[in-house]
Amino acid sequence: MLIWTLVILGTVALDQLTKYLTILYLKPVPTLPLWEGVLHLTYVENTGAAFGMMKDQRWLFMTVSTVAIVGLLVYFFWRKPKSWVECLSLSFIIGGGIGNMIDRCALGYVVDMIDFRLINFAVFNVADSFVCMGVGLMMLCLIRSMIAEYKAEKELKRALEAGELDEETDADNEEADSIEAAPSDELTESAETEIPAEPAEEEDHD
Repeated sequence: MLIWTLVILGTVALDQLTKYLTILYLKPVPTLPLWEGVLHLTYVENTGAAFGMMKDQRWLFMTVSTVAIVGLLVYFFWRKPKSWVECLSLSFIIGGGIGNMIDRCALGYVVDMIDFRLINFAVFNVADSFVCMGVGLMMLCLIRSMIAEYKAEKELKRALEAGELDEETDADNEEADSIEAAPSDELTESAETEIPAEPAEEEDHD
């Protein structure tokens, strides 16, 4: 589990680094266009949930986020999932959740900076991106698990049907063998009854 712990810590570190640089360099300017009209970097103080939803609900989000993060950590390190996809998804979700939780506890709001203007989307941050990637990977893992389970059930059903056919075939073969064996047994018995016993040779009394 060491590698996944490092992934969680790396996610938190990258998120906090980008937020520190955002406060340092973007806060004084209105916006920094990377691709005019498509992708900008814009300093935003988000008092709501991810992507600016449900603003001014700090304590509610802190409580829900804390419970969710603790629950995911317990599940992650207690159950120890075998699939690397599930481990990576949980690491991204936990790391992103911790990154935003640090902002809420330290600042009272979450620093956002990624401004995707092509579709007039809400400004978000690196932690939100990791959470979304983690959820996407989790959905992929669930879909793969459902497909594998469906295939296993299908193979089991096919095997059971093949087993029933084999049993029926064996029963038919046994019945055919018994039918074929019956006349031969009768012929043998009738032959034994029809063949007269040879008379014993008389001994010569010289």
